Amino acid sequence: MTGPASPGGSAARVRAVLSAHGLEDDVVYFEQSTRTAQMAADAMGCELGQIVKSLVFVVDDDRPILALVAGDRRGDAPAIAREAGGAGARLADAETVRAATGYAIGGVSPFDLPDDLPVLVDDSLTRYGVVYPAAGTPASMVRMTFGRLLEITAGRLAPVGQATE
Repeated sequence: MTGPASPGGSAARVRAVLSAHGLEDDVVYFEQSTRTAQMAADAMGCELGQIVKSLVFVVDDDRPILALVAGDRRGDAPAIAREAGGAGARLADAETVRAATGYAIGGVSPFDLPDDLPVLVDDSLTRYGVVYPAAGTPASMVRMTFGRLLEITAGRLAPVGQATE
């Protein structure tokens, strides 16, 4: 991992990781924004739940953690805190997201992250064989199997998503 200080911008960082795993041809770029899960699902033509949202939470006011959550769910702050061994969790602000991941909100990719950033993967994503995480910009995603997502992110499967109402 090269971490968030990698030169070449977010798209280049992600492309390098995906290339190392033979997935560079699976990146999809769009003319329109894929900043929200619904926009991403509409652009990709897939189910909302197949979109992988990369959500940064702060546990106990000082520890960032990345939660990968299905597009049809939201991050469950109490569950995230519990899985991280903390008392509470809240969504991170834009500055914290960039500091923790090196990516801006709307284009946070689960690839090329600092080694000390824990990654939790919502177990509801196991419903899908193919998922679509962000590829480092607000207008790109990568098509990959759920298994490859777990493998490349070294994320830990956990119940950290909550059905939206």
